[in-house]
Amino acid sequence: MTVLSYSGYRFPRDIIQRAVWLYLRFTLRFRDVEELLAERGITVTYESIRRWVLTFGPTIARGLRARRPKPHARWHLDEVFVRISGTQMDLWRAVDAEGEVLDVLLQTKRDRRAAQKLMRKLLKKQGMAPETWVTDKCPAYGAALREMKLSRVDHVQRKRANNRAESSHVPVRRREAKLQGFESPGSAQRVLSMPAATYNTFTVPRHLVSARTHRLFRAEAFAMWRGAAGVPA
Repeated sequence: MTVLSYSGYRFPRDIIQRAVWLYLRFTLRFRDVEELLAERGITVTYESIRRWVLTFGPTIARGLRARRPKPHARWHLDEVFVRISGTQMDLWRAVDAEGEVLDVLLQTKRDRRAAQKLMRKLLKKQGMAPETWVTDKCPAYGAALREMKLSRVDHVQRKRANNRAESSHVPVRRREAKLQGFESPGSAQRVLSMPAATYNTFTVPRHLVSARTHRLFRAEAFAMWRGAAGVPA
């Protein structure tokens, strides 16, 4: 696992990782993070915060994913249109039955090859195959499963069965609106994949646990973040 180095930066690592955390954890712009830090007496430009996110964000996200337990064996896949510099593209998204974001992948087409690319990426990254694939009725999924010889695995395409994946698009729409659209496919892929790992770490079904349990889960999430960011507990 990559060890982050904050040497050579004018600001201490605690400030850098806090700025990165604010941007990835909440639906904020770089200017919003700049203002939040300014309220604490920390004067830093939004451009510096942008560089910190691009430099440290991917490594922290990988560290968070490596620290997560294995996902649920029921995977939900869905796709949604997004506009990038006026061009319509497809954002493919995979979550498990518990709402854990497994991966996001931006592609130009909605066909069998695009579905295969997402599935292969999922299988490689997770190191396991699901017991059930849950999708909408897009024929690309069935064709991809047959091509990959995964058709024996349970494939559910029942109405409303894929609400879990469809609901997971809500944070994407919020960030898209906050940023007033995405500038390029590469930046959109980064902006959407890094927050997903942070979302998985900090999002707890608050209504299903007691206040004490929620505080324990939150403390564990912060400890996991500090470990991924290379900040001592």
